[in-house]
Amino acid sequence: MLVLSRQRDESIMIGDDVEIIIVDVRGDKVRLGITAPKSIPVHRREIYDAIQREKAEKKDAQKQPEPEAKKEENPQAEQEQQPKTEPTKKSSG
Repeated sequence: MLVLSRQRDESIMIGDDVEIIIVDVRGDKVRLGITAPKSIPVHRREIYDAIQREKAEKKDAQKQPEPEAKKEENPQAEQEQQPKTEPTKKSSG
């Protein structure tokens, strides 16, 4: 890990495209300004961790097959599925 000391309005460059500027220092809090291309996501760590958890959960859910829905036991539904036949007329003879 690189540790740097910076004062207000000073900046740090990461590569050619990312600049971190010290905007303000108040007590134990430092305000940072970050300039980066839109293709590079920039998040607070807790937000980044939440996004990673969601991605992992989504990936796990896709790996696990969904349980098959049990057929409800409905005798009427089974009768409806069977072809209906009309009773044959007996001819008296």
